Amino acid sequence: MAVRIKSVDKGSAAEAAGLKAGDTLLSADGNEINDMLDYQFYTSGPQLSLAVQRGGRLDYLQVEKGEYEPFGCEFETYLIDKKHSCANHCMFCFIDQLPKGLRESLYFKDDDERLSFLFGNYITLTNLSEREAARIIKMRISPINISVHTTDPDLRVRMMANKNAGSTLAYLEQFARAGIQMNFQLVLCRGVNDGPALEKSLADLSALYPAVQSIAAVPSGLTRYRKGLYPLTPYDAASSRQVLDILEHWGNLCKEKYGIRLVYPGDEWYLAAGRPIPPDAFYEDYPQLENGVGMWRLFSEEFAAALEHHKQRWPLLPRRMDLVTGTLAAPLITQAAQALSRRYPRLKLTVHPIRNDFFGGNVSVAGLVTATDIAAQCRGKLKSRHLGVPEVMLRDEKDRFLDDWTIQKLEKALGVKVHILPCGGGALAETLLAPRLP
Repeated sequence: MAVRIKSVDKGSAAEAAGLKAGDTLLSADGNEINDMLDYQFYTSGPQLSLAVQRGGRLDYLQVEKGEYEPFGCEFETYLIDKKHSCANHCMFCFIDQLPKGLRESLYFKDDDERLSFLFGNYITLTNLSEREAARIIKMRISPINISVHTTDPDLRVRMMANKNAGSTLAYLEQFARAGIQMNFQLVLCRGVNDGPALEKSLADLSALYPAVQSIAAVPSGLTRYRKGLYPLTPYDAASSRQVLDILEHWGNLCKEKYGIRLVYPGDEWYLAAGRPIPPDAFYEDYPQLENGVGMWRLFSEEFAAALEHHKQRWPLLPRRMDLVTGTLAAPLITQAAQALSRRYPRLKLTVHPIRNDFFGGNVSVAGLVTATDIAAQCRGKLKSRHLGVPEVMLRDEKDRFLDDWTIQKLEKALGVKVHILPCGGGALAETLLAPRLP
């Protein structure tokens, strides 16, 4: 595959080699350039032999540059080619449970090993070609994050509705032998891949140590838009406790055998089961924080540390603010707000847990709260003209909610000024105590 150059950075090795916008890069040192990983890997050395097509002419260029110095070409898209889409139809897929009318980008299911390496996305391996698997090993692309769900081949086929889902488990052994580090995710469906199936998965995956860095288990998120989909039942307190018992048992076994816990339950299990969140040491280096594993504990630790060491360098003017969050995090945010107000009585914070009526089901995380629900549930109940919204409720550009409402639309609906707040405990404490709100 040839890749067309969109632009060339000024002062770069690519510019010095005479490359221009519109040129087509065919290969580097005889290696085809198919995407961004190929480009970055094969142009990282100090001496390059390039095959370039310009107009109707094929040129071969010899280039000298600093080792690992960026070569300096820009392309139409970050990955150069298109993102790999998911080939599965998982019984628990959240995208299949979205209502109509949301932003088009929300309905795209990616399953791209390059995004796993570059951004930490999880992949299932079911659309991974032999060439791509070999490239992971050759380039030492590590760590990679893999959604396994179960190590029972037949059950994996059934859960993911993909005939390749069982056979591609062989990649796990292949990567482990090559020393590729892996983080695993298990999305558990009640009565499907928990119980004995979960025990088997944990036994098989933990046996891959030291290639396995972590194994996280989270409950499937179920919305009210599941008509025509596989009938799944949400976890309740009793079933959550059963899952926790298995996960903690295997974590203890791994801790004893390897000196590292490896198996980490998502925070939702503890909250649903009515059990306390484990201490900081339980999560070791928080290997799957972005997967909702240890977020409560880390937030609490950082918030407490920030509050303890905070030095108020200016008189704190009387300040009132309303805060919104999901029902899952509401007790934690309420505790934090009360601690701030006890320390600084002039700071009056009111927390509003937002029930997720938009998605319904068992969806309770702050990141899936919509402006529609905020407006409906906060109208007439706010204690101030300032509304704090956690940044996780907004897309990356921090301008729109999941339901496509803008910040300005929410401000107009409630007659408030919206302030986007950080999600980390320490950053939140410092922001709320700053002389000016964001």
